[in-house]
Order: sequence, then C-alpha cells, then structure tokens
Amino acid sequence: MKRTGETRTHQKRGSMSRSAKIVTIVLLVVITGVVGVFAWFQGRNIEEHQDAVLTPVEKVLCRDLTIDYPPTPREVIKYYIEIEKCFYADDTTEEELESLGLKARELYDEELLENNQLDEYLVALKADVDRFKKSDRRFVNGIVASSVEVDRFQEDGFEFARLNCGYSIVDEGVTKRIGIVYLLRKDENKLWKIYGWDNVENVQINEE
Repeated sequence: MKRTGETRTHQKRGSMSRSAKIVTIVLLVVITGVVGVFAWFQGRNIEEHQDAVLTPVEKVLCRDLTIDYPPTPREVIKYYIEIEKCFYADDTTEEELESLGLKARELYDEELLENNQLDEYLVALKADVDRFKKSDRRFVNGIVASSVEVDRFQEDGFEFARLNCGYSIVDEGVTKRIGIVYLLRKDENKLWKIYGWDNVENVQINEE
C-alpha cells in the first residue's frame, strides 16, 4: 500500500509539474506579446513624435534616395516640388539651401548634371532664391498631372517621360499660375531622372 501511495504521490507531483510548465509557457507567450505590442506602440509614437517636430526642410532632407527613390516620373516631380517649396521658404537658411540643392541634384539626369556643374549650380540657385524673395513673391504650390497624362516615348535608345506641372505663385499679392513641362529619362538603374524642363508655352510636341 505504501508503494501504491508513493506512486500516486509521484504521479500527482508529475502532473503538477506539467501544469506549472504549461502556465509558465502561457505566461511567457502573453508577456512576450505584451512586450511586442508595447515596443510597436513605442516605435510608432517615436515616429509620430519625430514627424511632429521635423521641419519641412528636415523631412525633405532626411529621405535617403539610395533606398527610397521615387518609383514613377510623377512621384519624382512631386518630391522635386517639395524641394522647391523649401528653396523659397522664408525660414530656409543658406546652409539648408545648399543641402536642398544637393538633394535636388540626386534627381537629375547625368547630362543635366554635366551641364550644371556643382559650384555654378549652387551660385545660380542662391541668386535665383534671393531674386525671388526680394521681388515679394511667394511659392504657393505645385500640382503634377495625373499618371494617365504622363507621355512616355522611346528615343535614341532611351525611355523618356513627359508631364506637365502647374505652379501657383503669389506675385505682389496676385496669384499667378505657371505651367512647366518636365522631361525625365530612365537611367541604367531603371530610375527616372529629370532630364530638363521648360515653360509650357515654349514646348512643341510633335505627335506622330
């Protein structure tokens, strides 16, 4: 009888041990889940806080184009417009303007870069921004044509995309609208780069 009792006692203890393990595993799973959710919310709050405190210039400059390049011609020009807004903002510093100019050049085609050497480009950019601000003008916004209005074509073995953009500028209290036609070329890495631009009235499109 003692052996039977001892066996039952051993079995009972064994059963309690398994229950304890199950409870421990469940608790660990719950704790891990809680920690994971907490970390997710904490990360999200940090990102939202960073977005809340970043200036428009900082938001533009913090984008790493080596890993987050705009995927379409339209997205390239939308991002370029964000850079332009910062160009002409009243509170943009000279140092920020230079950084913005370098960021804009990351969107340029190699031929456009060759025709606008860095030093000359930065001098021209600063002069243009100075003239703009001294003439009592203000950059309001830029609206890119819809994706269905992007004109794509092949020429000289390259793939091009052409699209319109409408700018709103306040000039001495009067809102004026300017149309710009952008031309982009896909490079060897399949990235759309800005090849050039001109006022819409200067662009003649030959339809074949």
